[in-house]
Amino acid sequence: MGYGGPIGLIVIGLVLSLALTEQQVGPVQVTTVGWILVVAGAAWLVLTLVQQNTRRRHTATATTTDSAGRQATTQRTTEEPPPPAV
Repeated sequence: MGYGGPIGLIVIGLVLSLALTEQQVGPVQVTTVGWILVVAGAAWLVLTLVQQNTRRRHTATATTTDSAGRQATTQRTTEEPPPPAV
């Protein structure tokens, strides 16, 4: 998931809310729809940024038992860099 969708939604919302004045289509005001699109685009952008910038962690745990009955537990955690934004 890239950044184009949310940025496009914000741009369309700003054009509808700031460029048009007092336009109304039926019972709906165009400026209100524009501000709703801006807020939705901003929320989408924040979610995309959070998702793209989180590291992926994988934890593997292994337990071994020797001939005397003693157990040893080994835990290994690996982190992968976040995937590139498309």
